[in-house]
Amino acid sequence: MTNETLKVLKGRRSIRRYKPEQITEEELSAILEAGTWAPSGRNLQSAVMVVVQDRETLDYMTRLNAEIRGCPGTDTFFAAPTAVVVLADGENYNWMRDGSLVMGNLMNAAASLGIGSCWVNRAMELFDMPEGKALLRKWGLPETLRGVGNCVLGYIDGPVPAPKPRKEGYIVRV
Repeated sequence: MTNETLKVLKGRRSIRRYKPEQITEEELSAILEAGTWAPSGRNLQSAVMVVVQDRETLDYMTRLNAEIRGCPGTDTFFAAPTAVVVLADGENYNWMRDGSLVMGNLMNAAASLGIGSCWVNRAMELFDMPEGKALLRKWGLPETLRGVGNCVLGYIDGPVPAPKPRKEGYIVRV
């Protein structure tokens, strides 16, 4: 059995090379809407998506991310023209789960539109730091929000990586 959703899920790859041109507002809106439809614990919808498209902020976040990773000077956001920072209410027991489901919806929706995406880690560390708390204040958001992930988006520059085989024992039936 196959359908369009399964084709997208099987074809989505993490993209690490982007063209500099910005995705369209229509494409971005569709991707963000998919994020709003992610399931959440007790339907509390604790996640928040912050769209970052200005180069100065992207470069700042990239620099902080690279420092956290221990590799200063590395472009950990892969020069993507857009990052959707997924945050969630850290006072909610399911904050990480809720935000992770949003991240999955964003990446799968992007793939369905032919837009590249990649989950960039270290959002939790960044938004737990004073610099991250300062960004939350600048954006008018509560400091109780915690970073789940950075979903970088853009037009793919180069070939899409081939899928790796699924591991042995992925599924166990009992």
